[in-house]
Amino acid sequence: MWWLKATVISLSVCAVVGGRDFPPGFKFGASTAAYQVEGAWNASEKSMSIWDTYVHTNPHKIANNATGDVACDSYNNWKTDIELASKMGLHFYRFSISWPRLLPSGFPDYISKDGMRYYNNLIDALLENGIEPVVTIYHFDLPQSLQNLGGWTNPLVADWFANYARVVFSLFGDRVKTWITLNEPITFCDISYNIGNAAPGHTSPGVGSYICNKNAMLAHAKAYRIYEKEFKSKYNGKISISNQVFWFEPHTKSDDKAAEKARQLMAGMYYHPIFSKKGGWPPVIERIIAKKSKKEGLPYSRLPAFTKEEIKLVKGTYDFLGLNFYTSRTARVAKPGEQIGSWPFYGAPDLDIIVDVKPKWKKSDIWWLYINPEGIRNQLAWFKKEYGDIEILITENGFASYNDDINDKDRVQYYKDHLEQVLLAIKEDGVRVTGYSVWTLIDNFEWGDGYSVKFGLHHVNFDDPKRTRTPRASADYYASIVKSHSLDINNKITDSGTKKIKKSAALILLMVFINTCLSA
Repeated sequence: MWWLKATVISLSVCAVVGGRDFPPGFKFGASTAAYQVEGAWNASEKSMSIWDTYVHTNPHKIANNATGDVACDSYNNWKTDIELASKMGLHFYRFSISWPRLLPSGFPDYISKDGMRYYNNLIDALLENGIEPVVTIYHFDLPQSLQNLGGWTNPLVADWFANYARVVFSLFGDRVKTWITLNEPITFCDISYNIGNAAPGHTSPGVGSYICNKNAMLAHAKAYRIYEKEFKSKYNGKISISNQVFWFEPHTKSDDKAAEKARQLMAGMYYHPIFSKKGGWPPVIERIIAKKSKKEGLPYSRLPAFTKEEIKLVKGTYDFLGLNFYTSRTARVAKPGEQIGSWPFYGAPDLDIIVDVKPKWKKSDIWWLYINPEGIRNQLAWFKKEYGDIEILITENGFASYNDDINDKDRVQYYKDHLEQVLLAIKEDGVRVTGYSVWTLIDNFEWGDGYSVKFGLHHVNFDDPKRTRTPRASADYYASIVKSHSLDINNKITDSGTKKIKKSAALILLMVFINTCLSA
């Protein structure tokens, strides 16, 4: 039975050599967003964004009355940011373009030379350092001039965005090969209009939020079709959308349907129209809202329907799926008369669903981020089940803390646990994940939390006019993952050792083969 032992040894060797390695070509990156890092809010020709207006007119809604006026001053410190990314060996750096910095009026009648210069310099320097630029076209900073016309609730916004996207593709498409059209429409539609605690600060739950939902889908689709028709054959890039998704588990064994409805509302609303075979809204969500609207005495559904032409326009507008993942929730059916909070943190009123957390999930310092690493694997598997064998790029995953510590052990553990689950999704579930990006490269302006919350691999001293950056332990940990291309960073076999083991394994397998032949 020596051959059986040899086979077991050879299989064990294979597990040691590649069991915790990421697939060849898998890319690691880090993400930021224009308003959160750039500062220079009124520099040169840049006009006001809705976040400029919001923080200046509602200072009480931001922790410590903070603004993004200076932020990390990446407008002036962009070379330092690239140096940080380069030292870590990142494959890509995801950043966003500020719409009002590039198009001060919001329209393509005038393109800012200063805006062009800034983003050209950033893109060129990234490429010179061997780092791929991954560009988000819209990350929450709508020009205030367009908000004055209704913003994301004006149906014309889809064309406004498409025209802006065409300018971006024309200027930078020769060097940028991976694009995100819209970042987290669930944030600038649902959270903004349902809760009202984000720019533009208007509250219209279950009405404005759904109008925004549809307009965002059309905006994404029109931008994609422009790239597909005018730029893809020339530049051969990839383009998609990214949304933040919570993984939902049933609160009890009897809440499976509630959990699936929650998944369809948070994920399906922004992915089903694009990635499903039939297109359009998730049928279960469309039925529920139509029924609720009729019960309320409305002659139409509060969720605007897609026309047949619009379904065709949106369906298939992807080259990959962008996912921002941080946390999980449980879902259960609301009891009669039970108060349901606003989606997505407290519940879904239209679905009569209450969301909660499991006691075993550890809470981070930030109020909404509970830690459930298995959630990211479950979510990835759900996407494969729903939409088939699609490419997935994880565009954000991160850990929040109020702590300024450089030795951020909790963040290191968060990344370790989540990357393990991503690897399991790839190797055991067969999900085609091709890249992973942390949120975020540096501490930044975290919207309503101002600068009180830290997500950065690098600490930023906001009391220093130079905004000094200092690497945390998590930066070193992540850099070691990137370098080794494996989770086995502490026990990684050396190249020479790997070659010896592989030769031994090959020799054993050859002996097994010869012995089998002789026995025959």
